[in-house]
Amino acid sequence: MSAEQQLAILPAKEVALAVFSAPNGLDPYLQSVREEIDKFNASAPDVKTKKGQDAYRSIAYSLAGSKTKLDSLGKELVAELKDVPKKIDAERKRVRELLSTWQEEVRKPLTDWEAAEQARKDRHVDAVQAIADFALDLSDVTAAVLLESIVSVEAVKMGEHWEEFEADAARTKDQVLDKLRATLAARQKYETEQAELVRLRAEAEAQAQRDRDAEIARVAVEQARLQAEQQARAERDAAARREQELLDQAAATQRAAAQAVLDAEAAAERQRLQLQLQAEQAERQAAQAKADKLAAEQRAEQDRLTAIRRQEEAVEQARLAEKARADAAADEILRQEKLRAADKAHKGKIYKSAKEAFIEHGMTEDCARLAVKLVASGLIPAMSIQY
Repeated sequence: MSAEQQLAILPAKEVALAVFSAPNGLDPYLQSVREEIDKFNASAPDVKTKKGQDAYRSIAYSLAGSKTKLDSLGKELVAELKDVPKKIDAERKRVRELLSTWQEEVRKPLTDWEAAEQARKDRHVDAVQAIADFALDLSDVTAAVLLESIVSVEAVKMGEHWEEFEADAARTKDQVLDKLRATLAARQKYETEQAELVRLRAEAEAQAQRDRDAEIARVAVEQARLQAEQQARAERDAAARREQELLDQAAATQRAAAQAVLDAEAAAERQRLQLQLQAEQAERQAAQAKADKLAAEQRAEQDRLTAIRRQEEAVEQARLAEKARADAAADEILRQEKLRAADKAHKGKIYKSAKEAFIEHGMTEDCARLAVKLVASGLIPAMSIQY
């Protein structure tokens, strides 16, 4: 007799009212159901097999069917016998709750297994999503951060611990690495272009500063020249005025000498000597003005040369700073290339060892090479190469 036939036991129609109306009147029928449940539990099938899972579902379904049939029979009695609805409804409720409890009880091993299985799958799904998250929102991420992400993703090992999710994990890892590497290349290009723009701006600013310094020096030289010319002109005008005054004085003296020749000769000699001294003084003052002008021009030239030297020093400092930055960037690129070369050599050594092991155990070289390639590519389930 099947489980459904065993569990779907109903009171006969002629005694149904008495059974439903009596306190716990359905207990004998329920007891027979309980006995079948206990028999099932005593030889509970393996919940991990399809046959066992079907058995759990079948007995749970039979309990649900018994619950429905008993409840339907009670409903019919309630409809027919309006005078005993409360008793019947109470018994219906008790039976429903009891059978629901038994249904949960008998299905609990399957329910627990399904929950554990779902939790196991969720863990794998979360792990795959954690790999995929490395490729989310890569805008404005620096090259250094992208390199760290690539290293982190590359460090994720594939193997049998991924169970049936290994292919999905490997595919996600490859896709994320492809996206990260493409983004890294674009970011490195962008950062290089930005560095070049900074260098060009520095050169433009340096040239503008040189132009400004040259203009300042030119204006300073021009101002010094004008000041020297003005000072020399003033000195010449003063000397001319003094000379004219002296000439006027000499003319007056000569007119006075015409009236007193004897006394004027001595006075004229003294006047001549005085005029000679004044002329010599005027010459010395003109020479000093010329020397002052030359000194002013020399100072202006020195200021211009000093400004040019300072500008050249600033440009040289900027060039050295840019060279240091470029050298650092080149060193980092070289370091990354060395790391990739070392990783490639390391993997090549492992691939070679694996291939030689296959050959040693009877494979041809071509077959061994293909086997290593398939395992390394993750195309062989439950097999991987450990680096």
